[in-house]
Amino acid sequence: MAEAGSETDPQLILSHRFPETAFAYTERDAALYALGIGACGRDPLDADELKYVYHENGQQFIKVLPTFAALFSLQALPEKLHFPGLQYDPRLLLHGQQYIELYKPFPSSAHLQHKVSLAGLHDKGKAAVLEVETKSFDQASGELLCMNRMTVYLRGAGGFSKSSQPFSYSNYPPNQVQAVKIPKDRPFSVFEDCTQPSQALLYRLSGDYNPLHSDPMIAKVAGFSRPILHGLCTLGFAVRAVIKCICKGDPDMVKSISGRFLLHVYPGETLATEMWVEGSRVIYQTRVKERNRIVLSGSVELHRWTSSL
Repeated sequence: MAEAGSETDPQLILSHRFPETAFAYTERDAALYALGIGACGRDPLDADELKYVYHENGQQFIKVLPTFAALFSLQALPEKLHFPGLQYDPRLLLHGQQYIELYKPFPSSAHLQHKVSLAGLHDKGKAAVLEVETKSFDQASGELLCMNRMTVYLRGAGGFSKSSQPFSYSNYPPNQVQAVKIPKDRPFSVFEDCTQPSQALLYRLSGDYNPLHSDPMIAKVAGFSRPILHGLCTLGFAVRAVIKCICKGDPDMVKSISGRFLLHVYPGETLATEMWVEGSRVIYQTRVKERNRIVLSGSVELHRWTSSL
């Protein structure tokens, strides 16, 4: 690995253009994803969640969970995060945040076109921060279905600024994603869900085959006692809790999602998601019950609100 920032050229990075990529998914993919984030894991007859995996009561199509969109960030990057002008050790990459905007409910199967661009590049001294934006369009109609913004921290890749002012570039409005401050008062709702010991092995079948989540030796090299759960799987558990407890089981209420990954989760641990309601916004944080550690925080914006809650 090169010395921190020695080979980093921000202008070369900013000028890079990603090729458009095509992707198709089926009902099987959507159902497998739902099982991967714990749908019907506690109760196979769950009235709120059976619709994600089965044509309940004669419904023609299964429903697709909104966090299914998070998979598109990975599918749209066939060469991962390889930029000309950027040198980093992939073993030191951390997935820091995920932001998703949803413009219409997902069909149960579709052919998509992904358009990827660099939304942000920041020099944090010891690390470089990349923000990669993916817009996903339905090929048949041309409609924009969703937008993902993935934030990654590349440890050891910072220190490339040529002046005393650290380099910082953003290609989106600064107020687009509201900062999340966890309230001090009692949560409106708390939902506990136990991940399965095999949860990461099931979730990886949705397309994230990073061996950190399956290979015991790789996990130990990375400093973990055993393979850890995917951060986006934890996000799926948390948003599913919001849909169940706040949206009364209606996934179409979700307008946007933000999540900040704070700590790892081991498969088999219990996730307790605490939720606070502020107008049409649900603030949440998820803790591992066994270790009493916060692992994820963020917010979910809703399209509409029910005053009877």
